Amino acid sequence: MTVDEMRRELQRRLNKNRFAHSIGVANTAVKLAKKFGVDEDKAYIAGLLHDCAREFEDNDLPAQAIKRGIKFGEVEKNSPLLLHAYIGAQMVTEIYGVDDKEIIQAIYRHTVGARNMTALDKIIYFADMIEPHRNYPGVDKLRELAETSDNLDEIILTALSESIIFVVQKNALVHPATIDARNYLLLGIKS
Repeated sequence: MTVDEMRRELQRRLNKNRFAHSIGVANTAVKLAKKFGVDEDKAYIAGLLHDCAREFEDNDLPAQAIKRGIKFGEVEKNSPLLLHAYIGAQMVTEIYGVDDKEIIQAIYRHTVGARNMTALDKIIYFADMIEPHRNYPGVDKLRELAETSDNLDEIILTALSESIIFVVQKNALVHPATIDARNYLLLGIKS
């Protein structure tokens, strides 16, 4: 499937706002990829398709995960929205014909992060947080960081920290992968 065909198929499957968000993430990912020397085509495709599983309602996500053999834990059971990343990582192959392991992994990791994230993983994670349609307290600080910092690890460390603070303030469960990603970066930055 060409990128144009992917875009048309995604637009057909997602609601208008979710599709606009996906385009925003794709374009933001390309800007970050240029800055940090990452493949811009991969960044665009991963950004475009990162939320492809958001075509399903939150309460349908556990059944979609089970149908695909995706194992998940208590955090996802309590926050089924997190499953869209894992489901999307399979859907990009099933529906969009993507077989690039780096793109698939970046989609899989875009919501909660992971230990030892690649530069593409980090770019998709961060682009999802700062794309132009996002509007939440602190987003301007993160956008400014994207403009001023030349250290992708420091940017992602800040993003992971902000994500954890946001989840804690909502009195929700913090995914262990997010904590692990943050600790891994902290240990790497300090050593």
